[in-house]
Amino acid sequence: MTRVSVKPLARSGAELRRFLQVSHEIYRGDPHWVAPLRSDAEKLLSNRNPFFEHAEMQLWIAGRDGRDLGRIAGIVDRRFNEFHRNATASFGFFECVNEPAVSAALFAAALDWARSRGLKRIIGPLNPSTNEECGLLTLGFESPPVFMMSYNPPYYVGFLEAAGFTKAKDLLAFAFDLANAPNGRFERFAERFKEREPGITINPVTRRTLSAVLADVKEVYNAAWEANWGFVPMTDGEIEFLAARLKPLLTAGLAYLARNVHEPVGFLLALPDFNEPFKALKGRWLSPALPGFLPYLFGWRMPRACRVVALGVKAKYRGRGIESAMLAQGLRAGFALGFRSVEASWILEDNLPARRVIELFGGEPYKAYRIYERLV
Repeated sequence: MTRVSVKPLARSGAELRRFLQVSHEIYRGDPHWVAPLRSDAEKLLSNRNPFFEHAEMQLWIAGRDGRDLGRIAGIVDRRFNEFHRNATASFGFFECVNEPAVSAALFAAALDWARSRGLKRIIGPLNPSTNEECGLLTLGFESPPVFMMSYNPPYYVGFLEAAGFTKAKDLLAFAFDLANAPNGRFERFAERFKEREPGITINPVTRRTLSAVLADVKEVYNAAWEANWGFVPMTDGEIEFLAARLKPLLTAGLAYLARNVHEPVGFLLALPDFNEPFKALKGRWLSPALPGFLPYLFGWRMPRACRVVALGVKAKYRGRGIESAMLAQGLRAGFALGFRSVEASWILEDNLPARRVIELFGGEPYKAYRIYERLV
């Protein structure tokens, strides 16, 4: 058999499109995989992404006899290393056919690259950071991923372990059965919170108001998640970049900003599971399936599920029920919009306060995603 070759690729043009095409070959026939929109993936990996103002990335593709068999990215985020005071690289966007030799060659390339830069550790998968999709699916292969959550075949776990990686942290996804939830309980919880905390207001964030409150959202995000494992503060450019990508998908009643008279104190963001209608597009807006997607884009039709993407409160305001009050309002709105189920993801396995809030409303863990690490 011909030897596997690994070739570096550029993050632009035909080489970037070739890199992205690998996933379509890997998942051909997989009933659960949802192709990311090609235009968004290209934007995420290009220099239009402000992430690359403080990070560098190298792409590789592995092949044999003219056939592309796998891909990987090596990443160095200087902001991550400054914030955590370490010398860490990461890998991401890993995809591979079920051939250990191909996987081994890809990881060897990423490890050599990190080593050549004097880095001591490598973690992943991060696509390309903890502020985007991350983690390797290790539990919950029997259902498709929800919007902005990763997916992979089960055999990837063995590939990571064979390459010397071990668990760094698990990220959990929680499921709610919203169709049979006691909606009246959400109403009562919200009313009790207003009586107990009259100085805290919880205001909806809409497409129209997003720009005006974006600085407040960034303030809460960077303060509320600061102590979380793997956290990296977002720059103004990064949060504007993410907001611009998500704004067309923002749905009334699914995002809230909590504040008192002095400052913003908490934030909740949920989004409909657009993976459900995206699946038919197969990664391309110019698709015969586009007319079927437009009712979802304009809000005339809703997917069956939604995802709680972010739920956080500044440390000094925790323990006062603000997280629960925002979640109650979001779930109540989700119920009214007709969602049948909700996923809250991702939650760090050892973030017990967040887990308790989710479990209070009936959420149960049903998927797990693992961040791996190894010394370089």
